[in-house]
Amino acid sequence: MDRRSLALSGALLLAFTPAVLAASSADLSVTGSITPSACAPTLSGGGIIDHGKLTSKNLAQTLPTRLPPGEMQLQVVCEGPTLFTLTTLDNRSGTSAVNPNYHGLGTVNEDQNLGSVGLGVFEPRADNNPVITIMSRDNGANWAPSSYLGHSGLTAFATAADPRTPIPLQNLSARLRANTIIAPAKDLTLLDELAIDGHVTLQITY
Repeated sequence: MDRRSLALSGALLLAFTPAVLAASSADLSVTGSITPSACAPTLSGGGIIDHGKLTSKNLAQTLPTRLPPGEMQLQVVCEGPTLFTLTTLDNRSGTSAVNPNYHGLGTVNEDQNLGSVGLGVFEPRADNNPVITIMSRDNGANWAPSSYLGHSGLTAFATAADPRTPIPLQNLSARLRANTIIAPAKDLTLLDELAIDGHVTLQITY
């Protein structure tokens, strides 16, 4: 889901004036911004990471089980140099079993969280130049190098010379890695075939 920085909002207060010597007023505000270019993110492989079929024997009993990392190519193409951030919506919110900053994988019997998937952005290149991935946990007030991509922060890109300042860019390419973790088998009721049901929406804001 794209989030475009074009907003139009206003508020109107209406007051009824009695037939006396009194004054009243109403304020109306119209605010917003128009961006000079649009950006579109794409993921290779249709944005799908398929771990295939696992059996309960593949899962550790008392510790979380880490599945092989899945990778895809992330690209963001803008019409012109644009300052943007990336974040995610966890469409299985509240089901992350290992780390609340990760994304959930759904539930077993509606009350057992199956696992978690964490996303990271690696080896980014912007406009044919290497850049670094940075992240902010305070809505953009402060930035620091981090590969994290998720709902607990904003992700942007910077030069190695100034790793705390996001830069505008037009074409981004990077490796997106998904680390999937299944909860300990002892915490799961595994009687029937169960789908690993992670679903994440990548958001771009500019």
